Amino acid sequence: MSKKFNEYKGLNLPEVDERIKNFWKENDIFNKSMTTREGNEPFIFFEGPPSANGLPGIHHVMGRTIKDLFCRFKTQQGYQVNRKAGWDTHGLPVELGVEKALGITKEDIGTKISVENYNQACKDAVLKYTDIWSKLTDDMGYWVDMEDPYITYKSKYMESVWWLLKQIYSKDLLYKGYTIQPYSPAAGTGLSSHELNQPGTYQDVTDTTVTAQFKVEDPSKLPFENNGNVFFLAWTTTPWTLPSNTALTVGPKIDYVLVETFNQYTGEPMQVILAEKLVSYQFGKKYELLEGDAFAFAKASPSKSSYFLP
Repeated sequence: MSKKFNEYKGLNLPEVDERIKNFWKENDIFNKSMTTREGNEPFIFFEGPPSANGLPGIHHVMGRTIKDLFCRFKTQQGYQVNRKAGWDTHGLPVELGVEKALGITKEDIGTKISVENYNQACKDAVLKYTDIWSKLTDDMGYWVDMEDPYITYKSKYMESVWWLLKQIYSKDLLYKGYTIQPYSPAAGTGLSSHELNQPGTYQDVTDTTVTAQFKVEDPSKLPFENNGNVFFLAWTTTPWTLPSNTALTVGPKIDYVLVETFNQYTGEPMQVILAEKLVSYQFGKKYELLEGDAFAFAKASPSKSSYFLP
């Protein structure tokens, strides 16, 4: 007679969780899921390794749950699924953390501290939270071999990566190209997308910006009266890109105004076109809107808040 499933009048999820995990441990279920399929077609799984120098988060639980689902499903299909855990021990955050703790910079390696001692300090720091990771793995019921993990700082792992790269090269699958690479002047190296998402990477700063003026070549084509000395104003945080720009764009739902003012460097009268909502930012409150047809007209006196390029 087959064993009946347990019936519950109430659902206590923590109790169910604990009971199932104890059953798995007492009966060595994880190990049996592999040994009972000895000789069957293998389904190979090496976990995309987390970094053990940082604490786990909810996103790790979500990712590992998905990994576990696939491994259990392939096991139910009859495959032998050996699951090998790993630790990602490379990366700029590891180096920067060690350098901060030791009070050194990259330039000090080889002088104030030997390369060997620096490497050892990184190895010690990178596995800082393995106990917490192991507890999380057990708490969430994630089946993976934590006893014999692969560690990316070991020579065997690095040599296997170089071997794979050689195979890709031999098959003519490598190509040379160019890409925009985020760069850290402080660290003296390029940054990966993972490193750009590290805590503290982004912060609000106050920076200098530029409002550039672009002279209208044929003011007679403008749909309003003007003195023939008209400029468009455009704000930018990247003035070094201006030489490569080929056009100015205007917004169909934006109201623009013509402002009579003076070039703050030459003192000569000029007229500028800019968005109506930006007049107060550009000229302060020293202006007066006048009536006009196609554009609203404004007359402004020079002020310290106006900012033009010569």
